[in-house]
Amino acid sequence: MENSLDNIPLSDRREILSAYRNLLRVSTDILQWEDIKLIREAIELSMQKTGFERHPSGKLLIVHSLEVARVTVEEVGLGKTSLICALLYELIRSSGTTKEEVARMFGSQEATIMEGLVKVYDLYKTNASIKSENFRKLLLMFAGDMRVVLIIIADRLSTMRSLSNYSIDEQLSISSEVSYLYAPMAHRLGLYSIKSEMEDLVMKYSDRETYKFIAKKLNETKRARDKYIKEFIEPLKQELKRNGLKFDIKGRTKTIHSIHNKMKKQNVEFEQVYDLFAIRVIVESEQRNEKADCWKVYSIVADKYQPNPRRMRDWLSVPKSNGYESLHTTVLGPDNKWVEVQIRSKRMDEVAERGLAAHWKYKGIKGDGGLDTWLENVREVLENPELNAVDLIDDFKLNLYDEEVFVFTPKGDLIRLPKGATVLDFAFDIHTEVGKKCVGAQVNGKNVPIKHQLNNGDHVSVNTSSSQVPKQDWLSIVATSRAKTKLKQALREMQYKESEIGRETLVRRLKNWKLELTDQLISQLVKHFRYKSVHDLFRDIALEKLDVVAVKEFIQSQERKEQERETAESLNSIRSAGNFVTPQLEEAEISEGEVLLIDRNLTNVDYKLAKCCNPIFGDDVFGFVTVSGGIKIHRSNCLNAPELRNKYAYRIVKAQWTGEASGSYQAAIRVVGEDDIGIISNISSVISKDQKIKTRSISVDSNEGLFEGTISVFVNNNQALNGLIKKIKGIRGIKSVSRLDGYGG
Repeated sequence: MENSLDNIPLSDRREILSAYRNLLRVSTDILQWEDIKLIREAIELSMQKTGFERHPSGKLLIVHSLEVARVTVEEVGLGKTSLICALLYELIRSSGTTKEEVARMFGSQEATIMEGLVKVYDLYKTNASIKSENFRKLLLMFAGDMRVVLIIIADRLSTMRSLSNYSIDEQLSISSEVSYLYAPMAHRLGLYSIKSEMEDLVMKYSDRETYKFIAKKLNETKRARDKYIKEFIEPLKQELKRNGLKFDIKGRTKTIHSIHNKMKKQNVEFEQVYDLFAIRVIVESEQRNEKADCWKVYSIVADKYQPNPRRMRDWLSVPKSNGYESLHTTVLGPDNKWVEVQIRSKRMDEVAERGLAAHWKYKGIKGDGGLDTWLENVREVLENPELNAVDLIDDFKLNLYDEEVFVFTPKGDLIRLPKGATVLDFAFDIHTEVGKKCVGAQVNGKNVPIKHQLNNGDHVSVNTSSSQVPKQDWLSIVATSRAKTKLKQALREMQYKESEIGRETLVRRLKNWKLELTDQLISQLVKHFRYKSVHDLFRDIALEKLDVVAVKEFIQSQERKEQERETAESLNSIRSAGNFVTPQLEEAEISEGEVLLIDRNLTNVDYKLAKCCNPIFGDDVFGFVTVSGGIKIHRSNCLNAPELRNKYAYRIVKAQWTGEASGSYQAAIRVVGEDDIGIISNISSVISKDQKIKTRSISVDSNEGLFEGTISVFVNNNQALNGLIKKIKGIRGIKSVSRLDGYGG
């Protein structure tokens, strides 16, 4: 190797040798002596063809290739074949080396991967829109072997690390591409370290001011943060050692991108982000014992520091779809600071850092052969965000292409559908309106029905009819989620239109009968005819499943019942009206201006306090004569007051409190405030200091830093209640205090 560098300047020679040695250092586990010879041949071929040509980053092409190869092995977790292809990537792009040359020198597999890399490179040259779903699909289709995509991810990461050497326009363009395309792909594959670094670097060049601000803040607080982490970790180390556990424990500061997201999500300043760092405990444990050991560590952490149950995340029992397994908890550390603690085994940690490839390694598959099988299935992980990637790996015998069919439109466009897809699936894939009007299709020149299943290579032309409408049983015909979603939407729209027609029909008929369609009447009809919803009622009217004559008969029967009830009520109300004035005017009739005086000692008038508004002594009130003849006392601002006054004005009685406040009245107040330690105690203290107020119950619910509580008390009058509300409002951390209408008792 050194001999081939004799004619190269010393600085370049040192850079090449350094990159080469770094590559060998991280590749010792996957390389034999014969493999090293191949790597040297690849390097020498690249140097022979590209000479001193430089990468846009300013580095020699061979140096960039060596760095990409190192990332491919060390950070992505690929093997020898991918390493060689990464070395040859820039050579193929720049020198025109053919697939046949690569196959002759290195093997057919390497040549196939290189062909995919060239296709993707050519795709970029078309200037297609990166930010389109079609580009992602085309990239995956052109790549063929998924190692192509993974090598490009490694190349993009290496490029991002050198992005300062690019122009501002190039920085923004590459950052946008990585943000939209490759960071999400890395996340989907469980390559968290790569994904996180990509996101940070994207932010560094696309949102410079924010990045610099957070980086500066992190740097300013580094010494204090490191000291705190040390103080937090030390007692945990001692306790873990006492329990005989083998472990590694360390603290890490969260990424700038992650911190920025928290600031935006929580709408807080940098200083208010409480979990700037996380503590990670990595247990050395056999695979069969690792879950138990992780929970043991959790128990030790929880004993040492108070955990926040709302911040508990158990990905041991149910791992994430990309294979991530870990136990996350947030505990109250020294100085009352919240600290995130991650607990995982050594195997889980490697999977978390290196993604699905590491997961595969632990399944017992070694070498490029096993990896090849895995890579055949990775495509679906990237293409289907809903797919559980770990399940896919476990079922590694799955053949992707057996699960899909590719069919042609009349214009020659290629449509990809899942196996079992029908003509109707194809129609909805073309356009929703085509799907809704589909009556069949011509497949390879033959007429077939909508339920006909398609095969690879079919040429399909959809037949439509303007009179066709979607049907409920079509849901059992379609196989794609897209078609099912569009079909359900179409059915809902059609049902809504039918409902509107039914409503219009009913309104028109009611108008002929001199009646009005009110919300109350609709509710009565739904209940009487036993419909689940009002839409079902109207649809059946439109479809003539419910005769409007039956509706008329029901309305007439209700009117007869109401008349009978009003007749009976009028007799009772006229007889008892004289009792409502005062204890001295039992037999007198109510006239304009007379008032019902409410007193605890009032015995000859049947009255109750309404629970809907819960009036207490001193409130502005009125009386309402009920059907039974008794009186319900309501607050003047009761939510039901407008309806009572509008519909039953003849039953309204003026009322006011008389005498002194005696006894106690139950009332309830709603309190919202910051979820701080001791705030409930402060509220209880305020209440207990007032001897005229007794606490009945307190219920509290907290969510995302705020609490909402309901306090039920006994008071003598509304002045005491208003005074209590004012006092609680004065407590630090209280956002709002209001009186509740009802107390539920």
